[in-house]
Amino acid sequence: MSTWANLNLQDSASPLMEQLIFFHDHRLLILIMITVLVGYLMFMLFFNNYVNRFLLHGQLIEMIWTILPAIILLFIAFPSLRLLYLLDEINEPSVTLKSIGHQWYWSYEYSDFNNIEFDSYMIPTNELATDGFRLLDVDNRVVLPMNSQIRILVTAADVIHSWTIPALGVKVDGTPGRLNQTNFFINRPGLFYGQCSEICGANHSFMPIVIESVPVNYFIKWISNNNS
Repeated sequence: MSTWANLNLQDSASPLMEQLIFFHDHRLLILIMITVLVGYLMFMLFFNNYVNRFLLHGQLIEMIWTILPAIILLFIAFPSLRLLYLLDEINEPSVTLKSIGHQWYWSYEYSDFNNIEFDSYMIPTNELATDGFRLLDVDNRVVLPMNSQIRILVTAADVIHSWTIPALGVKVDGTPGRLNQTNFFINRPGLFYGQCSEICGANHSFMPIVIESVPVNYFIKWISNNNS
């Protein structure tokens, strides 16, 4: 999760988020190069006394400043398209999780395991434990196995919601009457926090999501305890 005064992206917990961070850095480097070049040209323009004799007749420079930005845009577009297809790829999931958005909580279903179902509400501030996170902790966490391909199906029961976990690079809109899906792969254990990132209605502030990533044997034990 984000920590105090953290200006960067959250630490990655999945290969997709790693790719998103790489693309962010790649694009940022291009933007810095463009900013430095344009800033240098403007600085030199204001502080030189040269006069261009061919100011009204410059086909060469016009070709350069038309073709060069097009090439730069290709350097941004190709990695972006590659990443877009990677995010949509579904690779034989080991576990399917269904998430249903309500105001003001989430419902979860593990349809692979005798339909384990539960609701996940935000813990009120006056009931929060000393080591809990205000407006982020929930009473029932989503337990998922690490190093396994996870598919998530997202929908909503009332208005549009959005199931978002920044550390995993996952953001899926839940629309009433529609089932959206995506996949992710958690490569380390831990707690990962997220929130609904849609404006879902009046006084709507927080619909927190907490994923608890555990080794596979702990996940099987948790499934067995909830089935009994």
